[in-house]
Amino acid sequence: MSEPPAAKYRAGVVALLGRPNSGKSTLLNRLLGEKLAIVTAKPQTTRSRILGILTRETAQLLLLDTPGLHDSTRTFNAALNEQVDEALADCDVAVILVDAARGWEALHDSMLERLRARHTPVLVAATKSDLPLAKQAPWPPEPLLHHLADDATPLVALRISALTGAGIDTLLQALEERLPVSPPLYPKDEISDRPLRFLAAELVREAAFEELSQELPYALAVEVIEFDESRDDLIRIRANLIVTRSSQKQIVIGKGGAMIKRIGTRARKEIEKLVGNRVHLELWTTVEPKWSKRPNRRKALGYS
Repeated sequence: MSEPPAAKYRAGVVALLGRPNSGKSTLLNRLLGEKLAIVTAKPQTTRSRILGILTRETAQLLLLDTPGLHDSTRTFNAALNEQVDEALADCDVAVILVDAARGWEALHDSMLERLRARHTPVLVAATKSDLPLAKQAPWPPEPLLHHLADDATPLVALRISALTGAGIDTLLQALEERLPVSPPLYPKDEISDRPLRFLAAELVREAAFEELSQELPYALAVEVIEFDESRDDLIRIRANLIVTRSSQKQIVIGKGGAMIKRIGTRARKEIEKLVGNRVHLELWTTVEPKWSKRPNRRKALGYS
């Protein structure tokens, strides 16, 4: 990649904000062109801020995927909301993602007001625009028209589909134009500030989310105990699936170990795509009743 003149280059943090399951992680992966953030159909899959680094000819976008913002005051959910608050306060540009079928809500108003108070450039994107309900929904919706009419803090409202790529080029151009002038902040060959062992743990958690029942995944965490890259042709990974009750442990293991084997097979395939190498994956299960209520433990697991 040829380097543009430093004075014209732009770089900065772009926060992807919205409710749970609004498409933030799917959009991050689409923008990067590869899978970095895990994606499932279950809300609140994302538990921590994940930085994806997109280096282009004229700009470097530090794309910050955030947990979905919600109204719950439970200890763990409050900790997730704190991560969103920090991203909202620190970003150079914000993208508020709105499920078009669900529409504009009071929570979106709150995010927008806080961003405007900081004079942060804001784009509002209707996600999942390839789906029938989203196509039928008016965009911009009536509550957003009031904000769009405010010339003092102009907004841009777009329709996008991270699945099909519709509107993505327009979104990227609008983001680049609003970034501050700056040289690149990371080497051009880096795609994240997260270590591979954390990303591998996330892929194990994604596999568990997909294989297990509706409720159990929210009590589950994953910790990589060993990440051995000493061989050129094979990476050895050992990880613990952490649950809060003994009954959950039995569900994760399954009859004759069938469930944990399915989780391992699914996760191994995704990890091999990530690292570009063969992977030997061992999964174990352990019980930690209060892991989600202990700040230091959440931090050790990467959920902060």
